[in-house]
Amino acid sequence: MSQARICIVFHSGYGHTLRMAQAVAEGANAELVPIDADGNLPTGAWERLAAADAIIFGSPTYMGGPSWQFKKFADASSKPWFTQAWKDKLFAGFTNSATMNGDKLSTLHYFFTLAMQHSGLWVGTGMMPSNAKSSQRNDINYVGSSSGAMATTPSDASPAEMLPGDLETARQFGARVAQAAARLTRS
Repeated sequence: MSQARICIVFHSGYGHTLRMAQAVAEGANAELVPIDADGNLPTGAWERLAAADAIIFGSPTYMGGPSWQFKKFADASSKPWFTQAWKDKLFAGFTNSATMNGDKLSTLHYFFTLAMQHSGLWVGTGMMPSNAKSSQRNDINYVGSSSGAMATTPSDASPAEMLPGDLETARQFGARVAQAAARLTRS
């Protein structure tokens, strides 16, 4: 059985989303496809996305949605959309913002809608939230998302200061996507 091919296409404005993408990639054994500051993909990225079994979207949440650089990529994906080239691929997503809510769910909904436009199949976290009185900020899925991985990093914290619990949530989320992709590609 061959391993599923997973690509993480993401934009990171200040390095926090990059660090989260690296944690997701560790769990999923995935290839990183960074969107640059001008909203462009590296050479050969469209071909790598076409060959992937699963595509994971990542972006910081800015002003209640993904960054404009990610949206530029999303608009450019209309070419594979037109031919339904990504139909039946697995999709998933993750985001980070400075506040606990930060309207991160709006970013995940944007990713979900983009995946549905491409006739994809969505993978959520599969994690229970850490929502008991005994829960600590560094617990797995403390931010409490089911639809995709979320992290919260204070605006004055560096990427190196991201909480281990949020990064472990991202890693476990990546592993879940990899497990789902492996089941899908077995057939």
